[in-house]
Amino acid sequence: MSLTDTIIQLMRIFLPNINMQCTHDKIRPDIEKAYCPDCGKLIKNEWYITRCSCCGVKMKAMVKNGQIVPQEHYCSNCGGKEFAVEKIDKINFIDINFAALVKTEVEEERFCNTIKCWQEKTPEPPKLLVQYL
Repeated sequence: MSLTDTIIQLMRIFLPNINMQCTHDKIRPDIEKAYCPDCGKLIKNEWYITRCSCCGVKMKAMVKNGQIVPQEHYCSNCGGKEFAVEKIDKINFIDINFAALVKTEVEEERFCNTIKCWQEKTPEPPKLLVQYL
């Protein structure tokens, strides 16, 4: 356990009213989905890239106030200000310099293991079924 993890644990114990949101730093960027070891939630990595709307040149993307925006205000190729955000399914080594990573929490499906059975009404008493292991 590192020093920062220890400090965070102590702050959670002594100051429980402080809203400390998990940043999911321990999840590797090269996998699609993983459980965060700090908070236990299922996290999905999503990659986004920005392109100039005029000429289509890739622009370096960043996350600012929860939105994907280019780092520069204008395109270095044509000088255009408008841009388009494109989601990438799989990141490759060429796009990694231009892409922005967004880690989102995913609601996982919970499966119920309850078994229900019904019996028809008959005048005979119900018979027990034999269970083989």
